[in-house]
Amino acid sequence: MFAVSQFYILSPRGDTIISRTYRGDKIIETSEIFFRKVKFWKGGVAPPVFNVDGINFVYLKTNGLYFVFTTRFNVSPNFCIELLSRLGKCFKDYCGVLSEEAIRKNFILIYELLDEVLDDGYPQLTSTESLKPFVHNDPVIVDMFKPSLSSMPGLKLPTFQGQNNIAPSTSVHKPVTMSQKEGKHRNEIFVDVLERLTMLFNNNGYILNSEIDGSIQLKSYLSGNPGLTLALNDDLVIGKKEGANFPGSVVLDDCNFHECCRLDDFDSTRTLSFVPPDGEFVLMNYRITSDFVAPFRITPYIEELSLTLVEVIIKVRADIPEKNFGNNVHVFFPIARATNGVSIKLDSNSGQSAEFRGKESRIEWKIKKFQGCAEHTLRAKITLKEASSSSNIRREMGPISLGFEIPMHSVSNLQVKYLRIQEQHKSYNPFRWVRYLTQSASYVGRI
Repeated sequence: MFAVSQFYILSPRGDTIISRTYRGDKIIETSEIFFRKVKFWKGGVAPPVFNVDGINFVYLKTNGLYFVFTTRFNVSPNFCIELLSRLGKCFKDYCGVLSEEAIRKNFILIYELLDEVLDDGYPQLTSTESLKPFVHNDPVIVDMFKPSLSSMPGLKLPTFQGQNNIAPSTSVHKPVTMSQKEGKHRNEIFVDVLERLTMLFNNNGYILNSEIDGSIQLKSYLSGNPGLTLALNDDLVIGKKEGANFPGSVVLDDCNFHECCRLDDFDSTRTLSFVPPDGEFVLMNYRITSDFVAPFRITPYIEELSLTLVEVIIKVRADIPEKNFGNNVHVFFPIARATNGVSIKLDSNSGQSAEFRGKESRIEWKIKKFQGCAEHTLRAKITLKEASSSSNIRREMGPISLGFEIPMHSVSNLQVKYLRIQEQHKSYNPFRWVRYLTQSASYVGRI
C-alpha cells in the first residue's frame, strides 16, 4: 500500500514554503522535527529515508530545497524518491526554474499541480504532458540569475551554440505553458550532452580507474509536436566487442533510451527518431569505461625537509584543447591534523587563490579559469606541531580531490551531427541549440 500523509517543501533555512496534508492519521506538524534531524544528524549527512517515532521520512534535496514525504505506512523508499524526483521535474517544467523564489511566486500553481498528482495521498498523474489539460493557472516568470536568499552554487551551463551562435541565457528556463497568443512563443529546442567523470590516479599521475556517465537531455518548445531525427557519430559502437579495435571510434559500454525513441535505423545509421514530450526529458543515457584522455592530470610530490617540516607540491595539467577551458576548478587536499601552520605559494596570483582551513585540516585551491594545455602548481610548506614518521605523515595526507566544469567539450567525443525537424511548412523555421558540458563526479588522485 502506498499512501502519503504529508508533503512539504522546505527552504535551506528550514522555512516551510509548501505544505499539504492528505490523510487524517493524526501526524503532528513534522517539518521542524525533520529539519532538526537533517541538520544535526549524527555522523554527517542524513540518509534519504529515516524513521522518527513511527513516522517515515523520505526526502530529496534539489537546488538547496528539501522535498519531503511523511507516512506511517511501510512504503517503498525507491518509489517515494522517484515520485519526489518527478514532482520536482514537474514543478520545474511549469515554473521554468526550480528555486525558492519561483515556488513562492507560483504557490497557487504548485498547489494546483499537487491536487492533480496526489489524490488523498495516492499518486495519479506525473507526466507534464498529461497534466496540461487540468492545469489552468499561468506561471509567474522568475529570472533564475536574479540573486535571492536561497541562491545556491550549482551547475552553470555555457551559452548555447546554434543558428545565431548566441541565445538568451534564460531561453531554456521558460515554462512549458507560456502563452503563445501574446507573441512570446518561438519554436526552439535545446539539446544538452552532459558527461560526468569518475577518475582515480595513483601517486605518479597514472590512471587506475576511469568512467564516463553521460546523458543527452532535451527540452522542447516546438508547437505541434513534430517528429524529430537526431544523428550521432557514424563510428559509434555499442559494446566493447563490436568493433572496439577500430581507431577513433566512440565505444559505449551500454546505453538506454527514452520510451519515445524509435530505434529502427539506429543500428545502421545511428539516428534516433522520436516525438518529444512536453518539458525536459533524458533522451539517452550511456556509460563508458574504455580508455579516454583525462581532461586534468594530477601529479603530487611530497618532500620531508625536516622532522617537523614537509613540503607538498601539487601539479595540475589541463590535457584539453587550448581553445577550451576548465571553469571553477577546485582542488581539495587533506593534510595532517597535527599541523601548526601552512605557507602556500602559487605559480600565479591571477585568477587563483589558496587557503588553509584549520578546522577541516585541508588546503583548498581555486582556479577560476583553467585554460587548455596549461599547467598550474601549488607549493605548500607544512609545519607540524611535533615530529612524526614519514609513514604517518603520508597516511594522514590526501587524497587530492578535483572539481571542475568544462563548457563545450565532450571527453568521449560523442557528437550530435544534426537535429532534423520533420515539418513540411517553409515558414516553420525553428531554432536548434546544442551544448556540451563535462563535469567531475569523483576526480581523485592518491598521494
